Amino acid sequence: MSDQGRQVAKVAALVAGGAVIGAGIGLLFAPQTGAETRRDVGRYAKKAQLQATRWGRSVQSGVKEVMDRSKALIQKDEQRPR
Repeated sequence: MSDQGRQVAKVAALVAGGAVIGAGIGLLFAPQTGAETRRDVGRYAKKAQLQATRWGRSVQSGVKEVMDRSKALIQKDEQRPR
């Protein structure tokens, strides 16, 4: 994995961890009934799933772009006379 890929993975892990911690703290201090809290957690989970899907597509697109550039550079280097 490239350095850029590691950076992206690190940022993603930090964002996901922050979201989980924030949600947990919010649940601890929420002055709601259990039913309201479960409903809110369900909504939050759906939003998080959508965001994760969007982020995954973005990362996939970025990785594909890097791979395509790498292949082009390799082909260009192989075609260069030695």
